[in-house]
Amino acid sequence: MRPTAVITLAIAVLGAALIAQETKPVPKDSVRVTVPGCTKGYIFTAGAKTADEPARGDVPEGMRIRMNAPKKMMAEIKAHEGSMIEITGLMKKGQYMPGGVGLGGGVRLGAGQDPTASVAGSSQMAGQIQIDVEGWRPFVGSCPSR
Repeated sequence: MRPTAVITLAIAVLGAALIAQETKPVPKDSVRVTVPGCTKGYIFTAGAKTADEPARGDVPEGMRIRMNAPKKMMAEIKAHEGSMIEITGLMKKGQYMPGGVGLGGGVRLGAGQDPTASVAGSSQMAGQIQIDVEGWRPFVGSCPSR
């Protein structure tokens, strides 16, 4: 009876590992991206693009993205602040498409805010690019110090 219990336990563990690897489907208005970079608080700054990044999308180097993640995952990410990490998550299509003219090195020149527009009713979060973080891992490289 003991070998049966061991085999049953092994099957249960392997089955759980396979289930954990399943990813949820991507909504039609979103795209799954994997981007290396650095964090400071809830803000992720995209790092330089490497040749072996198939799922990066059009996220340019230097782009700042607000991370949305469960508290436990955010605590893990914050523990690695200052170290290079790679996050995988869902972003809305079109929100990360850069506007303006690219000058190089992650710098873009675009139109400014209308000077006659009311600032009182606007929110700091309006227009902020966001990612729903599904996972992360340490990445080779170092973050620039400021």
